[in-house]
Parts: sequence; C-alpha cells; structure tokens
Amino acid sequence: MNEQIRAREVRLVGPEGEQVGIVPLERALQLAADVDLDLVEVAPMARPPVCKLMDFGKFKYESALKAREARRNQQQTVIKEMKLRPKIDPHDYETKKGHVVRFLKAGDKVKVTIMFRGREQSRPELGYRLLRRLESEITDLGYVEAAPKQDGRNMIMVLAPHRAVKASAVAATASRTGPRDRTGDESAPSADGENPVVGETAAAGETGPTADTSGQ
Repeated sequence: MNEQIRAREVRLVGPEGEQVGIVPLERALQLAADVDLDLVEVAPMARPPVCKLMDFGKFKYESALKAREARRNQQQTVIKEMKLRPKIDPHDYETKKGHVVRFLKAGDKVKVTIMFRGREQSRPELGYRLLRRLESEITDLGYVEAAPKQDGRNMIMVLAPHRAVKASAVAATASRTGPRDRTGDESAPSADGENPVVGETAAAGETGPTADTSGQ
C-alpha cells in the first residue's frame, strides 16, 4: 500500500472502478495524494500489478462489519431427537408430534427413533407405518432427509425443514436480535480494523450436536 509498493509502474484503477491505465508508480502516488486516498495493490501478482485508489481505513471497517453481520445471521443447525414406541398412546403421539413441529419451525433437523422392545422387534412394520404417518402430517414444514432404516433395536428417520421454513426461522432470530447501536457496542470494529469482534460464536457445520429433548 502506498510507499510500500515496489513496482516501477502499475495498472491504476480509479475510486469508482474506472480504468486509468498503466502509469509510473510516482504518478499513481501523486494521484492518490491529490484526492486524499490510498494506493492499494489489489492484484500484486499481475504484470504490472493492479492498484486501486481507495480509502483503505473505510474499506477495512466496512469489511469487518460485513463479516460480523454474516456471522450473526448464521444459525447453528442442531439435530434434535424424538423417541417413540411402536404402540405409542394417541395422546403421547400428538404431544411428541407437536415437539417435532416446533423443532422444524425453529429450523432444526429431527432424528425420529422408534424403539422396539421384546417381541416388538418382530413387527418392524409397526414402526415403519408410524414414521410414514408422521411424515405425512408434517409435509408442510419438512421432508424426509434420511428414509426409515432399521438400526439394531431401533428404526431411525431424519426429518429436515423446508428451505423456506428454515429461512423464516433465521429471519425471526435476526429480528429478535435486531441491529445493535454502533455507539454503544464495545465490539464494533474501529476504523483501523484492529478491534476484535467479541461476543460472537462461529456457526457450527450442518451436522451439529445431537440433542435429545424428548425424554423416554
């Protein structure tokens, strides 16, 4: 940047992205000084290197704000788990289906587990029908990401929210958080970009921790 640039000539780009052309470094530095901007290498490996006239402090500040906003809008995807028995009571079924609906509306995936015990293991079709029933009753909120599969004494199916449902959940979270007052936010980056962002947690990957909130 500025006097740190070692090339004899540079391909200069103006502050609005206009192409100025190839000019000697001294001329580029003078043009930057004339408009009170910095001369910044944006493509140092090019021949000659490409430099742009810009307010570098403002650029770093805006970049830090954008990165922070992107982190804030990210949502951790948690896989919830709901456990059912193949001969579950109708009232219990409706209660647990309500939990599944709530998880999907929150933008989370749901691992539905049918637990077989004793002689129930010889009737896997009972669990399969129960899972298919649940699938048919939540189609407006989610879809089957992993089809029902026998796993030892259990049968497992994974449900995921539709993209629009998850987007609504993210938007609702963002609206509850709301924009922070820059003047009162100690974590806002300074103009020189040196202040670290604090109080932010990086989003986990798409296969986050599994949380069993169903009970037995």
